[in-house]
Amino acid sequence: MKKSTYFILLLSLLFSFQSSAHTVKTLRVTASAYNSVAAQTNHHPNLTAWGVRLKPGMKAVAISRDLLHKGLKKGSRITIQGLSGEYVVLDKMHRRWRNKIDIYMGNNIKAARKWGKRTVIITVLD
Repeated sequence: MKKSTYFILLLSLLFSFQSSAHTVKTLRVTASAYNSVAAQTNHHPNLTAWGVRLKPGMKAVAISRDLLHKGLKKGSRITIQGLSGEYVVLDKMHRRWRNKIDIYMGNNIKAARKWGKRTVIITVLD
């Protein structure tokens, strides 16, 4: 084969590897926690803004709406610095919030208060 053929083959391999590579996206956000109680949400505390029914034990988060423009969407899987496991985006917050996530902690108000509010790195898995 000619050198030019090898060169073209090499370039096509390089581009195919780059296009299939998965890029990991990380974001620095403010994270607070919330519970399924009417005092923190509304008269339907287990129902998210997207119509998903939350149950204690679910690893779910609500996101500020500006994060929708940064690649997060309903059903996105994320990890949260300082917490184990994967969380799923199942709720969205009021428009007034920016660069923020709210971690669902079921009915455990004590755990939510202990978490408080902190800055964390989240990793978007898909």
